[in-house]
Amino acid sequence: MVSDHGAADTQVTPTVLSVQDRVVLQRRVLRVLIGGQIVGAAALGSAVTIGAFVIQDILGDDTPFAGLATATVTMGTAFMSQMLARVMIRRGRRGGLQLGYLLAAIGGVTAVVGVELQSLPWFLAGLFLFGNGQAANLLARYAATDLALPEQRSSAMSYVVFASTFGAVFGPLLVTPAQWAGRTWFGLATYSGPWLVSSVFLVLAAVNTAVRLRPDPLVVSGSQAKVPTRMGVVVAFRLITSTGNGRLALAAMVISQATMVAVMTMTPVHLKLHGYENVSPYVVSLHIAGMFAFSPLVGKYADHYGRVNAIFLGAVLLVVATALSAVSGEGNPMLFPSLWLLGIGWNFGLIGGSSLLVESIDDSVRVRVQGTADLLMSFCGGLAGFSSGFVRRAIGFHLLSTASLVLAGVLLVYVMAGSAHTRPTLESLLHRR
Repeated sequence: MVSDHGAADTQVTPTVLSVQDRVVLQRRVLRVLIGGQIVGAAALGSAVTIGAFVIQDILGDDTPFAGLATATVTMGTAFMSQMLARVMIRRGRRGGLQLGYLLAAIGGVTAVVGVELQSLPWFLAGLFLFGNGQAANLLARYAATDLALPEQRSSAMSYVVFASTFGAVFGPLLVTPAQWAGRTWFGLATYSGPWLVSSVFLVLAAVNTAVRLRPDPLVVSGSQAKVPTRMGVVVAFRLITSTGNGRLALAAMVISQATMVAVMTMTPVHLKLHGYENVSPYVVSLHIAGMFAFSPLVGKYADHYGRVNAIFLGAVLLVVATALSAVSGEGNPMLFPSLWLLGIGWNFGLIGGSSLLVESIDDSVRVRVQGTADLLMSFCGGLAGFSSGFVRRAIGFHLLSTASLVLAGVLLVYVMAGSAHTRPTLESLLHRR
């Protein structure tokens, strides 16, 4: 029997598990994390889809601040990932994930207040808190690796990322029913319903984590007991960048996130301005399917062919996706394959980069470094989302996509210019067994 000390603030002596017990517990942890991912992703997908529309409703359709919604959520994700990582160090994965989902639910309710009052400050405050949900979902992928064998870490991570598919794909499709329910049952404004429904989903995710994630995988693995009580962001950043693999891992996560967010944020706005607002939920759903649906295959690829090769393939897909977006014209057909490939490329970058980071860092600082890496990834994604509205208004959606193409190309060149022991080759991609 494994005791649960996840709520303790003191250091805990890890439980010694047999291989069989470790496998059984890992399966249980994955089931719980998968359940939380499904519900949490549904909440995030249904609400964030209409975030830019709320900004336009308040400031006008042609406002350059349309990307502010996604940027605020992403910035909230960035800064709150640090706080949640600190909570996990003290209280285990369960405490951090539970707090993240609950704060996100409060953010959703606050966003409703902002929509009803047509108050941008209230709405943005709600979005910032709402970012806790994405921070919790992202940190959950690391929880999947706490008890995984080293050669199975990418696969374990991929199962949790894959679980987001079900919630994230159908989340945007719930926008219209949620809008109807909000208007009909509660007399709310058109864009309030999705945020209220999202809050309910996030509370369910918090309950799932609080009740079922026992024992806590971080505590059982012993990693919590090794974490230094104090470590700043600067020290954590230096640890990440002290090795070539650490630098590549961080670059993959940051560039994949920024490229994806910049194009994804402005796609619904671009479609709306050209009379295709009703198409945007389906484009977003296909994009999110690309982000998550192929995760098990991506994880197996990274475990079998190596994390660096996974990052290389992700960079190639991001280049192709942004190139298609850049030549898509005013219509929407080309945006379907573009946003789909954009999601798949992001998936390779996230899983390849995250698993490379895990194996590049010592167990004693792993949790703290994970929070810092997610802070940088989400912060850069937030900057990309915020600036995308201004870039689109100044030079157009297609030149925005071209700029994203250049950024993806930087990652591709960086991987190919890596050291000899990490640089992917065509032979390794085709023939490695």
